Amino acid sequence: MHYDCIVIGAGIAGSSVAYFLKEKGLKVLVLDRAGIAHTGGSAAAGAFVSPKIGKGSPLQNLTNSAFAFSKDFYLTHFSKYFLQTGVVRIPKDEVDATKFEGYEPYNYPNYQWKQAKELEEAHILEKHASFYFEEAGVCSPSVCESMLQDIDFVKYDVKGLCYDEGLWSIGSYQAPKLVLATGYENRFIDMRYMGIKGVWGTRGDYKSTLPLIVSMHKNVSVSANLNGIIKVGATHEMGTLPCIHCNEEPLKGLLAKASTMVDTSDFKLTATYCGMRSTSQDYAPLIGEVIDVKTMLETHPTLPQGYKPKEPLAKMEGLYVCNGLGGRGFVFGPMMGKMLAEFIVDGKAVDPRVNPDRLFLKWCRKSPDLAR
Repeated sequence: MHYDCIVIGAGIAGSSVAYFLKEKGLKVLVLDRAGIAHTGGSAAAGAFVSPKIGKGSPLQNLTNSAFAFSKDFYLTHFSKYFLQTGVVRIPKDEVDATKFEGYEPYNYPNYQWKQAKELEEAHILEKHASFYFEEAGVCSPSVCESMLQDIDFVKYDVKGLCYDEGLWSIGSYQAPKLVLATGYENRFIDMRYMGIKGVWGTRGDYKSTLPLIVSMHKNVSVSANLNGIIKVGATHEMGTLPCIHCNEEPLKGLLAKASTMVDTSDFKLTATYCGMRSTSQDYAPLIGEVIDVKTMLETHPTLPQGYKPKEPLAKMEGLYVCNGLGGRGFVFGPMMGKMLAEFIVDGKAVDPRVNPDRLFLKWCRKSPDLAR
């Protein structure tokens, strides 16, 4: 069967790209070996959609732009999956609390300070003043299914890729354009320069009567009480298998931290979710074309010595990536999906902050994989 574009991966990254490609009139096929947001980071996400605090770094500015976009996108198109509970950002410790005033000038608009008394009234156990972002909230991973509702989806374990005469072929499926939204796993193309790494994410859903009406984040995330369920989760442990790190008790440490934030005395575990989220070396997403690493190294053997080509970098024909969304997948997903769709269909330039090209020359100089 022939399509305009095939997307491999049905997490929030792949679902977002497919949604916006279809909006632009392309016939799209999405493939995933497990199902839609069934495994990996998207399945395990607590799916907080909230701003990033800090002192105005490029990543903070990018994250907050993505937050504004995703918030409006979910409210406009998928409001049943996005609940604006508001999110309280709590200092991690005494030292962190002293930094919050310095963060204030760079905050996303429409925030408030919440003092200890107000936090106590909201059933939050915290003495330090905290930021409250009322427009933030929690998005259900089920939004991915709705995003793909009118798009062809096949549960398919991709074993390999073939490109011939302008077409990418996967089994009986063909398309001139292919998007890799495979998360931390890459079994197909040399993309070492992107530095994609896995970060383990864990979430537990707890039945509780605690009347939490707001969500919060400190060392871990704790959601508002949604239909009798409170979600506790975190992104942690770079590239670690969960049972090795957690001794088969992945939620023990998270619940201990949550108990310093709220009263967990009646929490009863109903479900556990674990998945690997993908991140890049500089923690910004990876959106755009894929460099033909083999060709570049063959035609420019002095790249490891610091050579900077004057001509454009060689690219894999019709191949694109949407990856590295990290622990903020449901914040970044919609804006990154739209950006990549606009690049593929309209030729609109990708934001240089997320273009994977930014990492190639540094990788050539620094990578231990390359002979000097």
